[in-house]
Amino acid sequence: MSLQAAARIKRGLTYCVNSWTCRTYCMKKEIIDGLRTVVGESNISTAMAVREQHGRDESMHSCRPPDVVVWPQSVDQVSKMAEMCYSNNVPIIPFGTGTGLEGGVSAVMGGVCFNMTRMDRILNLNAEDFHVTVEPGVTRKSLNNYIRDSGLWFPVDPGADASLCGMAATGASGTNAVRYGTMRENVINLEVVLPDGRILNTAGKDRRFRKTAAGYNLTSMFVGSEGTLGLITKASLRLHGIPEATVAAVCAFPSVQAAVDSTVQILQCGVPIARIEFLDDVMIDACNKFNGLNYPVLPTLFLEFHGTENGLKEQVQQTEEITQMNGGSDFTWAKDQEERNKLWTARHNAWYAALALRPGSRGYSTDVCVPISKLPEIIVETKKDLTESHLTGPIAGHVGDGNFHCIMVMNLADKNEVSRVKEFTNRLARRALAMNGTCTGEHGIGLGKRKLLEEEVGEVGIETMKQIKATLDPKNLMNPGKVV
Repeated sequence: MSLQAAARIKRGLTYCVNSWTCRTYCMKKEIIDGLRTVVGESNISTAMAVREQHGRDESMHSCRPPDVVVWPQSVDQVSKMAEMCYSNNVPIIPFGTGTGLEGGVSAVMGGVCFNMTRMDRILNLNAEDFHVTVEPGVTRKSLNNYIRDSGLWFPVDPGADASLCGMAATGASGTNAVRYGTMRENVINLEVVLPDGRILNTAGKDRRFRKTAAGYNLTSMFVGSEGTLGLITKASLRLHGIPEATVAAVCAFPSVQAAVDSTVQILQCGVPIARIEFLDDVMIDACNKFNGLNYPVLPTLFLEFHGTENGLKEQVQQTEEITQMNGGSDFTWAKDQEERNKLWTARHNAWYAALALRPGSRGYSTDVCVPISKLPEIIVETKKDLTESHLTGPIAGHVGDGNFHCIMVMNLADKNEVSRVKEFTNRLARRALAMNGTCTGEHGIGLGKRKLLEEEVGEVGIETMKQIKATLDPKNLMNPGKVV
């Protein structure tokens, strides 16, 4: 295979790189040499193993490797190489840490993969303005380690230690979204290299205001664009104060309905809860086995409260009253840092715990999001669907904002099971749409949910998105084949 790849690079191949009009490009040696001139010999690779590593993420989508991988180290290098690709009609695929779940890094039409991890500086930390600027190689954990002595933190936590610019590109959220919002609420400004190499500052160069009414919201347009409109080279982020006190708890329930009813009632009562995560009985059993825990094998809520010592007492009292009214157990507390870390590590390890239910299996995590009032109905219906379909799909979710995941565990060699999984995930998404929800709360559209996006936003919505794409990327070179 490597000999074929070498031959491919030497002679150049013809690709269709535009879904609207068919055009060709040749990955010639001259293009690779030009990229090498920009980034240097140590920051470019055409090795098959490297290309395959960059042609897949954590999803079920098959590996689609790029022709070349480059590691830029400055926005100037990104701009020059983007301009070079644009002039030669070569697709561009941004790559962060590869933790996506919908095939967003697949090079479906070949091209150049821009691995952004070597641009890893943290810039312009301003504690008084609750603001920091990061380059695309900075991950969530590395930022919080860097700023912890400032009394601030960045709370958006999707579980994986993803790159922050990648999180912006995919509109990530996670366990803290119910209190602190998603990436959309926490990105102030972006520096973006457009497909033709021009550099855009979405809110104006170096601006970091808390709010604005000036013109179109370009920042929000690029958040969640999944690399289809440009390459994010800097993100200015909103920081938050580290809470004075934190306490976490676990509460088991006799049924899914009781657990999710409690979630809805806690939010309706205005309790400013920081995290409220749901795990069904299958998932809690998997987490017990994988993490050496002994929680009751029942539908369960993991909760966390942030605030002052006195404020926490009131929050906890209200929440306990609600959970007990719904048949919940007494709270199992995790008050010190070590206990809380153990609890949330178990939640974040849900993916691996689910896979361990069937050793040798593969997983596919799908997510939907619905209005909070619809949560009890959709989770109960989804559990019933899983049982009737004879599928293994533990449920875990950020139910505080109406978002939950089914981690489908399957044998890829069993084509019938794979087919049933696909049918189930489509039913789940359409069930969410029928309840006025969305086909994805945080995983994104990528390759797998393009048809569902059409159903969600309608003909005019899709056409508007395509018009935006065509204006910014008229040659359809930025991460082609994704979203629209």
